[in-house]
Amino acid sequence: MHGSHPTQTLYERITSKIMEAMNNGAGTFKMPWHAPIAATAFPVNASTHAPYRGINILSLWVDALTQEYPSGYWASYRQWQHLGAQVRKGERGSLIVFYKRAEPQTDADENSDERSGRPIFTASHVFNAAQVEGWIPDDAPHEPRFEPHEQVEAFVQAVGARVEQGHAMARYRLDMDCIEMPSPLWFTGTSSSTSLQSYYAVLLHELTHWSGASHRLDREFGKRFGDEAYAMEELVAELGAAFMCSAFGLANDPRPDHAQYLASWLKVLGSDPKAIFAASSRAQEATQFLFGLAEGGHH
Repeated sequence: MHGSHPTQTLYERITSKIMEAMNNGAGTFKMPWHAPIAATAFPVNASTHAPYRGINILSLWVDALTQEYPSGYWASYRQWQHLGAQVRKGERGSLIVFYKRAEPQTDADENSDERSGRPIFTASHVFNAAQVEGWIPDDAPHEPRFEPHEQVEAFVQAVGARVEQGHAMARYRLDMDCIEMPSPLWFTGTSSSTSLQSYYAVLLHELTHWSGASHRLDREFGKRFGDEAYAMEELVAELGAAFMCSAFGLANDPRPDHAQYLASWLKVLGSDPKAIFAASSRAQEATQFLFGLAEGGHH
């Protein structure tokens, strides 16, 4: 495979964008999943109302944050035109990626994606609602929102994970298959989140770890702190917490040990541009698995 393979270039472009955001002003920049709630609404297509998925959530979150877009609505140039809006001159689109299955071609090279009918990786660009003129959003009434802590509490209970309170630190114990948490009363609030929100952000991080046990999603856990598998699992757990915090309307404030984990994430990302894709995909799989458990009831 040549170094200029288009798929590889896309991995590198998105990864480098996220890494650049992480590296900019190490102490001041908040990654999107730790931003105030207005900036972390799930990105949604303004035309189809479908939420973006996987790596595209991260890519659009980073752009929304760096460009300070107040809206979570995105669409392609042509989709905005169909909605009666016009992208302003000089606006730059944000990169998204998607897969489409190739129709098998009998006359294609036998090792090519076209021959096998394997999914083909495609890039596109979308624009935020803040980059267009003439769009009037639907004022459809939103579903009534529950108090976030009640909602998350019911969710964790429906998932069926065993959670023990009063421990000195938060962790998922593989040997006991349970989550150990400090008392919610020990968590403190910050400028961007309440103490309860901080508590649930950590709990959802540990719940993502819980989903990876061998009799569930069977993710590889690292054997020691700081090895690559450990760092990857931490990134998966942090992204899983980010996805769920956003779904529940919770702001996810950085954990005190965030800087430590960030260093090992960057090591993983630097050594393999596909790492952020893999982590994002696994975090989404974990989130969907947990919501599926909650909706189906625990057996």
